[in-house]
Amino acid sequence: MKLSKFINHAEEWLIALLLSSMTLLTFSQVVARYVFNSGAVWALEVTTYLFAWLVLLGASYIIKCGAHIAVDSVVNLFAEKNRKIITLFAISACMAFVIIMFIGSYEYVALLKDIEIEMEDLPVLEWQAKIILPLGFALMFYRLIEVMMDVINNKTTTMHFEAHINDYKE
Repeated sequence: MKLSKFINHAEEWLIALLLSSMTLLTFSQVVARYVFNSGAVWALEVTTYLFAWLVLLGASYIIKCGAHIAVDSVVNLFAEKNRKIITLFAISACMAFVIIMFIGSYEYVALLKDIEIEMEDLPVLEWQAKIILPLGFALMFYRLIEVMMDVINNKTTTMHFEAHINDYKE
């Protein structure tokens, strides 16, 4: 549980930091462009990478919150025991997808590390900016394991928000 709480707080903190950084950087560029008729060449690239980090960390975090988009109308027609089986199947399918994406992203980042390409506008190696790809998918896998364990331990029968509402009362 301590690892889970640490990851929760780290994700929340990083998501807030990334979103505020993107907002401040974009706002500063609007002011620079329209007030001072200038701007930083690197700002768009940094904002793009910050957004990628935000999306992947956010995807992991909303698995924890149970906030991913879902269509439950068909699943809710089944008895609770069958809903549990369907949910475990859905989680397994998500895990398979995340594993495939993790492997591909890991190989991609490893290749970038080997060839040492820098970002277009900054003197930063591209693999360092894109390390979020395998990290984000690994975090998603961890979150899916947490949800699967909740389903197996009969804490919930779904991956969605209703099941995780008590997590916010901590």
